[in-house]
Amino acid sequence: MPDRQLGWKQALVDYVSVVNEAGLLGDAKAFRRVPDPYHRMRLVRRAEALEERAALVRFKPIRSEMKARLLRYEAKETEVAADLQLHTVRSYEQDRFPWLEERVEKERIRLIKSGTRWRVDGIEPIATEQHPLPMANANRELVDEYGWPSRPVLPSIPLIKIDAEVPARSKVYAGPGTSGSWEDGCERSMPYRREEAVAYAERWWDRPNPAFENFAVNCTNYVSQCLFAGGAPMNYTGRRETGWWYKGRSGGQELWSFSWAVANSLQHYLSAPRAFGLRAEAVDSPRQLQLGDVICYDWDGNGGYQHNTIVTAFTPDGMPLVNANTVSSRRRYWDYRDSYAWTEQTRYRFFHLIDEF
Repeated sequence: MPDRQLGWKQALVDYVSVVNEAGLLGDAKAFRRVPDPYHRMRLVRRAEALEERAALVRFKPIRSEMKARLLRYEAKETEVAADLQLHTVRSYEQDRFPWLEERVEKERIRLIKSGTRWRVDGIEPIATEQHPLPMANANRELVDEYGWPSRPVLPSIPLIKIDAEVPARSKVYAGPGTSGSWEDGCERSMPYRREEAVAYAERWWDRPNPAFENFAVNCTNYVSQCLFAGGAPMNYTGRRETGWWYKGRSGGQELWSFSWAVANSLQHYLSAPRAFGLRAEAVDSPRQLQLGDVICYDWDGNGGYQHNTIVTAFTPDGMPLVNANTVSSRRRYWDYRDSYAWTEQTRYRFFHLIDEF
């Protein structure tokens, strides 16, 4: 058994070495040694997109390092299915200013034994950024001409975020208003604490906060948590298709709004005008964004947004670096040309959060 394991594990090591070499040298030719033609095509397309980026931006890669971790496997006599985690750290430099970008990707790899040798037979990303979640009425916030919810609801008192160290999940509570008036002790304005939103994004970019549910497609849930950590007040309506709120899970029921956890719904919520609460304005350029602002991604250019990120840093020339989940990412260049989901049709929406809610 140890000799058999050594054979297929060595095949995994060889595959990781090929991908790391290509990233280190910036040479897509190394991908020719990736045995799965479909995954080879994914990697080559990503490399080509990054080459196009290199012609548009002034920073350059300095170093690339990849760490692989075997998460689980199922081994048979002549076949193995293994889940692999690849933690990539890349160094970039612009005007002599360096920064690190990190990304954690997971892949499911099938290996087969041919004669006395093991080889990789198939590679499939376990999660990518291209994961739309179709839900009835999940793509629009119902508001009237003044920006108020179309169904009368009581405004929420600003929510209390549970301490992040508490191990239990789903302990975030919405406090309903008592009179339906903003004069009942509820603060009329609160500052958006951008640094605190970024600090939260940095702390939880590669692991879930146990105080919240963790979704297989977690990008919007993560961004919503960051905004909440920065002081954005929940608008608790009790209806999943309106407001922006989270209460966890109870009795098998999901108690959060679509806008909290669905990428396209958050984009619609930020687009809608309103007189109070979480508000943003769409801007034309990523250069207009500040720390704690949000970028939404429509990979196919068809108007359906499938991914969200939060701005956590900037390059020396003022372009955003972002954090995200689903594919856990830290200080990743905003355009996402290194994503398997990116296409030539990709469109973006840039949202600048209002400084006071």
